[in-house]
Amino acid sequence: MKKMLLSVAMMMATLSLHATDANYQVVPLPQSIIAEKGVAFVLDGNTTVSVVGTDEAMLRNAAFLKEYIREATGINPTGTNKKAAAITLKLNAKVEQEEGYVITVKAKGITIEGKTPRGVFYGVQTLRKSLPLEQAQSVTFPAARIVDYPRFGYRGTMLDCGRHYFKPEFIKEFIDMLALHNLNTFHWHLTEDQGWRVQIDRYPKLTEVGSKRARTVIGRITGIYDEIPHGGFYTKDQMRDIVNYAAERYITVIPEIDVPGHTQSVLASYPELGCTGGPYKVGETWGVFPDILCAGNPKTNEFVHNVLDEVLDIFPSKYIHIGGDEAPRDRWKNCPRCQAEIKRLGFKGAPGTSPEAQLRIHFMNQVAQYLAQKGRSVIGWDEILEGDLDKSATVMSWRGVKGGLQAVERGLDVVMTPRDFCYLNYYQNKDRNLLLRDAELFIDKAYAYDPVPADASPALKQHVKGIQGNLWTEYVISRDLAFYQLLPRAAAIAETGWTENDKKDFASFKQRMRNLNARYKQFGWNTCQDIYKK
Repeated sequence: MKKMLLSVAMMMATLSLHATDANYQVVPLPQSIIAEKGVAFVLDGNTTVSVVGTDEAMLRNAAFLKEYIREATGINPTGTNKKAAAITLKLNAKVEQEEGYVITVKAKGITIEGKTPRGVFYGVQTLRKSLPLEQAQSVTFPAARIVDYPRFGYRGTMLDCGRHYFKPEFIKEFIDMLALHNLNTFHWHLTEDQGWRVQIDRYPKLTEVGSKRARTVIGRITGIYDEIPHGGFYTKDQMRDIVNYAAERYITVIPEIDVPGHTQSVLASYPELGCTGGPYKVGETWGVFPDILCAGNPKTNEFVHNVLDEVLDIFPSKYIHIGGDEAPRDRWKNCPRCQAEIKRLGFKGAPGTSPEAQLRIHFMNQVAQYLAQKGRSVIGWDEILEGDLDKSATVMSWRGVKGGLQAVERGLDVVMTPRDFCYLNYYQNKDRNLLLRDAELFIDKAYAYDPVPADASPALKQHVKGIQGNLWTEYVISRDLAFYQLLPRAAAIAETGWTENDKKDFASFKQRMRNLNARYKQFGWNTCQDIYKK
């Protein structure tokens, strides 16, 4: 009797599997999708996934594709019949751009070609997102040719782990989310007033003291605290593992070590690096703190250089983010060492610029020059424009688009991340049941932003390198809330970074997001559903 019931169950399971169709209308939208005449390709258990050549990165791409197919449909594409239909990955030097790819779908097979393994990976992502999310016996891919490449070379998302610490498991999940959206840069905000998250062997107190705060303010600067300790940091091994995990998915991790401001956690650990000598404590509330690193103390430069040396050993990225934002100079005005340094350098101020402001840009330029000697480049928030900035620096324009325009006028490269269009910690609807930063960014506005309009100057077109969304975490304290704030707005930013502006259409985006939303649910990512409402 049991055998008969088992047979019936197996038969019913088999009958429930069916053929279904792929859908190339994905996010971000490819530059060109051309329907071709001819018989469709059928993916099933007899299909093979193969690579032309033995390139390790290409073999890894093939392994990812097999995993994605099993994950979405239950089909295990491990056929051994060489005559069976196949999905083939190959390199082709004729494909446009380093991250470009071409997908050709014919009855006899699917070919994904790219100039580089990175380009092939994005072709794999498009094929992955075209799969139906249901258990199926086979999937039909209509004959087509997809030619695609990104609009911008820099497509990023920033995660603030200074204000709230997120475990390495979440960081990897965050990286998976970036890969799904063709985002190629993870800006990792690792140091803050409220917590230092990087293991630095030469300065153990940074994690022994600086990674922990005794309590956290409740609400928006209420003066009431939860009396619950909060802390955590990433070991060097954990960070290297995350960098490698990201690299396998063609994502560059840019660490941010914020100086000279947002350094209460540093001063609590090493009070001699401040102008007053303390006492200091790790920040327990939000906002801008008056105490910053002392620019007149030789030990400050030594500290910054030593920290950066250890950071460079972990992160191979071209860019190292050094912050530079929200650094009040009040303490410097009354600091004998800072004033002596101003006198030594001959800073007297200029129209609209104080001697202390000149000292600040001198401090930032010293860091830029030190990193240049190490073969790296500085990137910082747009406050670093407040002076004669080193020409090797790149600017992140966050206070609006004005900073980006100023940087371009000075011949500097820019990543556009204006808060009105790119801050993912803002409210995304009228619901105020959540405690978040008291500002709004609805998805249609995020989607509408164009970093380089059609009538932009040649200089703007040359120097704007891309776009980035930012998730600050004063009030984002959990995995579920982080994904809720990220998605689907990160998808809107991703499409702006990838798809040419004249091909973007919000109505189309909303429709295509339904398929992507199903994947969010599959991964257990809690997301805002407003875009799907009629």
